Amino acid sequence: MEDKQAMENILLTAKGVCDLYMHGTLEASDSRVHQAFDKALNESLCMQDEIYQKMTAKGWYPTEQVEQQKIDKVKQKFSSSMQ
Repeated sequence: MEDKQAMENILLTAKGVCDLYMHGTLEASDSRVHQAFDKALNESLCMQDEIYQKMTAKGWYPTEQVEQQKIDKVKQKFSSSMQ
């Protein structure tokens, strides 16, 4: 397996773990359980960010710059729907 593919698999797994911990945090009825999930979520988010940064540095996670006009259009759409 190539390094890029391995990193993509690790990133997808990390994102899935973050999703599970987020739901555990949201649904926990006990404060200790909530804190445990919240701590695990934050640690997993940091790990996911490190993986993303390494992939970006190697050019394995290309991103695209969005035009400011498109950003402003989305902001306007959501700000008007919240009023």
